[in-house]
Amino acid sequence: MRSLSIFGATGSIGESTIDLVARQGGREAFRIVALTGGSNVGRLAEQARTLRPEVAVIADEARLPDLREALAGSGVETAGGAVAVAEAAERPADWIMSGIVGAAGLVPGFRALSHGTTLALANKESLVTAGPLLMAEARRHGATILPVDSEHSALFQALGGEDIATVETVTITASGGAFRDWPLERLSRATVAEASTHPNWVMGQRITIDSASMFNKALEVIEVHEFFGIAPERIEVLVHPESLVHALVAFRDGGVIAHLGAPDMRHAIGYAMNWPERAHLPVARLNLAAAGRLTFAAPDPARYPALRLARGVMETGGLAGAAFNAAKEVALDAFIADAIRFTDMAGVVEGVLDRLSGLGGLEKPAESLDMVLDMDRTARRLAREAMRLPAAAERT
Repeated sequence: MRSLSIFGATGSIGESTIDLVARQGGREAFRIVALTGGSNVGRLAEQARTLRPEVAVIADEARLPDLREALAGSGVETAGGAVAVAEAAERPADWIMSGIVGAAGLVPGFRALSHGTTLALANKESLVTAGPLLMAEARRHGATILPVDSEHSALFQALGGEDIATVETVTITASGGAFRDWPLERLSRATVAEASTHPNWVMGQRITIDSASMFNKALEVIEVHEFFGIAPERIEVLVHPESLVHALVAFRDGGVIAHLGAPDMRHAIGYAMNWPERAHLPVARLNLAAAGRLTFAAPDPARYPALRLARGVMETGGLAGAAFNAAKEVALDAFIADAIRFTDMAGVVEGVLDRLSGLGGLEKPAESLDMVLDMDRTARRLAREAMRLPAAAERT
């Protein structure tokens, strides 16, 4: 019986993971060590009563009394707060899903690697903010990191058995998000509700809005660089409205390997859950005749300035990724709160990066997790100052 923990259990990645766990035997096949959620106590309690983990942790510590009440008599240990989430990651498990959204997933992921276990990484921010540290930590403990973002799982599969030295370019695709066909002049009037609707994927609100701005893809470009060690100039992005081709690898002999599949995160999650084997997964089978056509286009830099900013982050290196992600998270919080416009987010991030570059130290190598967290806090403060927002305006 494999032991398993799911961090971010109440989010879209966590829900898909739990669906696959149930389909592969549930408690008969897995011993659940930890389940964590952000603030959705009702859903976390429901999951815990079904899966009976050793511990259920709610990140919003103020909701801990509600969780305790909901799980009274269940035999499931309860805890709350960011420290408790990190402590849950210290409990050994064979396979751990890192599905927490944002920089909040960084510390739990690091703690989980100490077991020399398999970390299924859906938290792209871990690689963006502290990629070299995370990969070094995995090597130090003999742990395995498997990418769960659909594009990175696709690259991982396409590169299997290939010599990375023979790769000329890798390409990840983007749907273009909710506003890919909008006139540019209309973007400044886009509402939160409009940005929260994705044309193809079923995801949480934050990642859906990041898809519309392509900040999500910007993070993923950096993630490709950090995980696979591929030079930034060899990483490309294509807008692919059908979301059926997830990634392509072009080799020096002119051959190209593409990974195709339905837009369903359960493929990437299930691949990581069963790796190195392949199991039957409940995802739609690809029917190219029904699809009819596959279309591609270069992303418009005026529509998606986040991609340009990501290139600058990779060129700078060091702590730039931590600053980029932190400023992006604060700007996204502000947009969701209707404090800034959709088109203001990229300007906020660029302003923070420019200010930090002027202060010096942005390119300094991240020698410890504390350095990364310090830069994260600094960039958040500068982003709030740039928007003249109090700290309370940021999502906790």
